[in-house]
Amino acid sequence: MIAAVVFDLFGTLVEIQNRQNPYRRLLLIGNQQGRAASPNDLRFIMALNGGLREAAEALEIWLSSHQLIELQDLLDLEFDSIKPFTDAVPALELLRKHEIKVAVCSNLAGPYCSIARRLFPELDGYALSAELGLLKPDYEMYQSVCEMLGVRPNELSRTNPDRVLMIGDSKRCDESGPRSFGISGHHLDRSGGGRFQDLLSFANSIVAEGSEFCSRT
Repeated sequence: MIAAVVFDLFGTLVEIQNRQNPYRRLLLIGNQQGRAASPNDLRFIMALNGGLREAAEALEIWLSSHQLIELQDLLDLEFDSIKPFTDAVPALELLRKHEIKVAVCSNLAGPYCSIARRLFPELDGYALSAELGLLKPDYEMYQSVCEMLGVRPNELSRTNPDRVLMIGDSKRCDESGPRSFGISGHHLDRSGGGRFQDLLSFANSIVAEGSEFCSRT
């Protein structure tokens, strides 16, 4: 039985139509102050439950009040441009109509957590990196979303396993990462190069094929 489907957020359920990259601009300010950038900076930001001010303080980047307002304005511009893909809500509704639980599991900075709840209220789980202090593809991230859903995925249960699926635009975080935990991960390729190019066809396949969907993928 397919018990639940987990979705990535950005690039999967929603798109940013006017990207401003406020956190990358924050790191650029730090670089201008002589702070050496680290490959782990963005990972740190996405695990921090706070906003731009808290990120700047934690990274020891000094911001004037004017700079903070400018960065916040960029963040607000980006927020206003975040829209669901046209297939997102219909796919979620179809799965819920067939009593399949749905959740979001996403790496994102603190201020973006509200987007998931505002655009997709009343989901069965919200595993958001900034709130959990964890990131995909960490094992604990997938464990957290399964606990929220009250399911034990595939290989973790020897009898009557819950079939848990996941889909997203990152092969590492949404396909191979979940599979290492027992979740049947799938890559969403909206460019048209993969098996699943939109969420509605993915949801329709689940509903039509049921448990056979997992055996075929």
